[in-house]
Amino acid sequence: MIRTNLKLVAYTENLFNSGEYDIWKEEFGPKQKIIEQDHRYNKIYLIKSGIAKCYISDENGKEFIQEFLGEGMEFGELEFFNKGYTICSVESITALKVFVFSYASFNQLLDSDRQFNQLIMKALADKIRYKAPRHSYQHSYPIEDNLIRLKELFPEFTEIISKKDIANYIGVTPRSLNRALKELKEKSDQF
Repeated sequence: MIRTNLKLVAYTENLFNSGEYDIWKEEFGPKQKIIEQDHRYNKIYLIKSGIAKCYISDENGKEFIQEFLGEGMEFGELEFFNKGYTICSVESITALKVFVFSYASFNQLLDSDRQFNQLIMKALADKIRYKAPRHSYQHSYPIEDNLIRLKELFPEFTEIISKKDIANYIGVTPRSLNRALKELKEKSDQF
């Protein structure tokens, strides 16, 4: 549920500590929008600690959460590669510490550091590989099964992530989510 990439964050920490590249740290409080859908940015972010949500908003303001990002997850890199506007917005859920790459530094690392390049390519491939099965599972199984699966993957998800975000993540209304949570609570003390 909350995706991480510990190898990439450890490697980036070493790059940052070397002082050779234009990489810096920034911090965000909970519920702070870091990047906004349909805008241009010239930075790439990598989460050092905390949790963020990556989502698309439709014209009515409804959010569809693509994924929850944890330690080592990057965002803004797709726009670097396609030179376009951002596809999604990213907002912190908890306090967030990030490494920030300038486009020039990110490009330099991709060109000159084979291991960094491979870590980024693997991260991009993992993003693609993760999405299809998740969406397929969510559409193929009842809400209760999705909630049980989330609980197995991230036991404290209901304490950290708001019900609205959970509903947007599994593609249901908050009312349907509340009903399913109530039914699961009646069946088991797990919820």
